[in-house]
Amino acid sequence: MVARHDLTTDPGLQEQLLQARRGTAFFARKLNELSDAELDGGSLLPGWTRRHVAAHIGYNARAIARLIEWAATGVETPMYPSVSVRDHEIDFGATLSPIALRNLFDHSAVHLSVEWRDLPDDAWSHEVRTVQGRIVPASETVWMRTREVWVHAVDLDNGASFADIPATVLERLLRDITGAWAARGTDAGLLVRVTGTDLVFGDAEAAVVVTGPLAGVTQWATGRGTGGVSAGDGGTLGDAPVPSAPKWI
Repeated sequence: MVARHDLTTDPGLQEQLLQARRGTAFFARKLNELSDAELDGGSLLPGWTRRHVAAHIGYNARAIARLIEWAATGVETPMYPSVSVRDHEIDFGATLSPIALRNLFDHSAVHLSVEWRDLPDDAWSHEVRTVQGRIVPASETVWMRTREVWVHAVDLDNGASFADIPATVLERLLRDITGAWAARGTDAGLLVRVTGTDLVFGDAEAAVVVTGPLAGVTQWATGRGTGGVSAGDGGTLGDAPVPSAPKWI
């Protein structure tokens, strides 16, 4: 029997799909390391247990699969009817038994991977709508999922860190975040510099400069800590408290 493989022949998209699947495998590993009792423990997200994180990732796969079905068929199938419905679904998912919660993650991840696999080249450019109302090509769903699985694997608070996330994912995530700040004008007076690279974002006349390695700066930008990051003012680095990052999403 011939092995099934992705129908897309775009090398860039194939690489992105690989990164999304690697992130899914990484999340699965961190989830499987947790005992059933440990699922009740807190995550790095305020108000969410690890159960909430796992439920979110499971239902997120189903939601993104609906967008791929939309791209494939032309029949509109939104991610969710509304943000409130999504939030209610996550709260419900957090009440599932451990085995049901784990099955939700496993089955939804496989389903999404198959939907991606079977989408032909010409359908990846078909437009769909995210839960935030953005109109994007179906190819954007791969990055949407990549971001979710890598970052929320850290949120399980089970030993994963931003240093475990591939540099290409971190850089794209940081560009997304700083781009959102710039679009809203919330980065005024703030410059972000990644040490050892030419990555610089924000206000060139900034009064506050935040600097650090890529993993540390991205962690700070997502609002998940300041480890390894320093801040300065008056043109001197490292002599000021690290500010809270502007709101991202």
